[in-house]
Amino acid sequence: MLKKNPEKTALRLPFFLLFFFAAVFTGVLPQTSLAQPTAEQQTDPAKYGPFVATGRQGMVVTAGDQASEAGIEMLRRGGNAVDAAVAASFAISVIRPQSTGIGGGGFFLLYLAKSKETLAIDCRERAPIRATGDMFVRDGKAVADLSRNGPLAVAVPGLVAGLVEIQEKYGTMPLKEVIAPAIRLADQGFPIYPQLAQALAYRAKLLGDSPTTRAIYFREDRPLHEGELLIQKDLAKTLGEIASQGKKAFYQGKVAEALVKEVQARGGLIAQEDLDSYRVRYRPPLTGTFRGAQVHVMPPPSSGGVLILQMLNVLSGFPLPQFGFHTPKAIHLLAETMRLAFRDRARYLGDPDFVQVPTAMLASESYAADLRAKIDLAKATPSEALPASSPGKVESTSTTHLSVIDKAGNAVATTQTVNLYFGSGVMVPGTGVLLNDEMDDFSAQLNNPNAFGLLGETDANAIAPRKTPLSSMSPTIVTRDGKVILIAGSPGGSRIISATLQILLNVLAYDLSLPEGMFAPRIHHQWVPDELLVEVQKGNQPEGLVPALQQMGYKVTLVEDTGDGRTPFGNVQAIQVDLASGQITGVSDPRGEGRPHGF
Repeated sequence: MLKKNPEKTALRLPFFLLFFFAAVFTGVLPQTSLAQPTAEQQTDPAKYGPFVATGRQGMVVTAGDQASEAGIEMLRRGGNAVDAAVAASFAISVIRPQSTGIGGGGFFLLYLAKSKETLAIDCRERAPIRATGDMFVRDGKAVADLSRNGPLAVAVPGLVAGLVEIQEKYGTMPLKEVIAPAIRLADQGFPIYPQLAQALAYRAKLLGDSPTTRAIYFREDRPLHEGELLIQKDLAKTLGEIASQGKKAFYQGKVAEALVKEVQARGGLIAQEDLDSYRVRYRPPLTGTFRGAQVHVMPPPSSGGVLILQMLNVLSGFPLPQFGFHTPKAIHLLAETMRLAFRDRARYLGDPDFVQVPTAMLASESYAADLRAKIDLAKATPSEALPASSPGKVESTSTTHLSVIDKAGNAVATTQTVNLYFGSGVMVPGTGVLLNDEMDDFSAQLNNPNAFGLLGETDANAIAPRKTPLSSMSPTIVTRDGKVILIAGSPGGSRIISATLQILLNVLAYDLSLPEGMFAPRIHHQWVPDELLVEVQKGNQPEGLVPALQQMGYKVTLVEDTGDGRTPFGNVQAIQVDLASGQITGVSDPRGEGRPHGF
């Protein structure tokens, strides 16, 4: 059993997920493929509860009910997918301060239906100009607390620049209108939901040490409890200024002055020059083909996009349906593919503006063939047997993803973060802006893995001024014949990649509907540690599965639903489009508290 940790995504398995586990493992459902349900079955509350919605004019799927509603409000008023995505992004930044916020950053993948063009937009945080490679090293050893908590951990925020610029270039509605729902949520408040209550309790010491955060997140001497109202008047004021003045309200003027003053007064590095020089970056997107569909992903500094294409290429050479769904052989093949991909993440990936990343090679068919030949279908390959040197870092699990599509077929997949729960814990007085701790996503020192266990063996992700830290965020859009059929992404640190990959495989390779694919059990392997995580229902462990995997050479850790609402298998927010009928199905992961809203 994994150690309990509120950094993992919330999970209370609904009835149908329990049924799905039992049915797959006992053979009630076929192991090769599941019959496609009717539209009525896809939204049957007895099976899926509030986690599935359908529509024909558009869909917004986020990790928060109010954020999904903010987005769908824009579609109802005639806005496009960008209007909806930006509105939902500002709203989710208010209601999920543990996961994202205007003091953070993210990646946007935008598909323009008319031109059939995919845009990859990087508004991720960047290292300050005064950052140095050894800034977290003391007495020859990296000090984890310095890169995770407090002012040194703060990277230059990019989310506001990204949201405003994307809205101005590709949206159809005034900025004031798309930010209005977020301002209402911040000004009027909303009840604390279970996962936020858990996050507040988990980071209570950090938040309680600062009078600024204490005033917002505490009531007397304790963090706010579930059901109590979280009101953020200062944040509402800042959002209002952004609505009227655009990004300069954040990067110049009073907010910028207060940000620099607070960070520097507490020993941080961000200067006005950092805010002045921040630019949103448009990067060439990556596209691969899997089973006749085009898979569009973020390029580096996302590690997730190239790894997903690499793994799909490897798996395309195997008859997956013949291996069965979630059988020992299928799990073994997937785990070995993940092992090889995460090894490559550690070896090659970083910010392409600073290091040479062999993206074309990693995503090529020829390289996939080489990796495929290394997989022994009868036994596991120990991670220590793969050529590699020292391990490195990965980002936190506390991130969020949004998937959006409009009636014209324009689509947005965006993953956003402040890194650890509540980021650095540094809030800019008078603004409500909680700052990220994204500097922890760099490799502060070789041979020094961070709290999440992912490794990196070169200086590709070393700290450097104005450099973007490597990320596992993997917003993904899948098209067929130029039309969107699937949108997906997840939080979860390294599990972002494996969770998103398995949604793609479940739908494209195993022919499951999106609800079935979302509710299905998941696995995870990330090269180091050499451990295979297998999701199971508590009290209903799959008979014979673990011994079969152990016999192949795996160290297996079963991750059960313990009833406390925690799991390390992501919180995917996804959309599927049936091109024949025109029906759009949105699904929020039952492992979280999201809700899809259809139009």
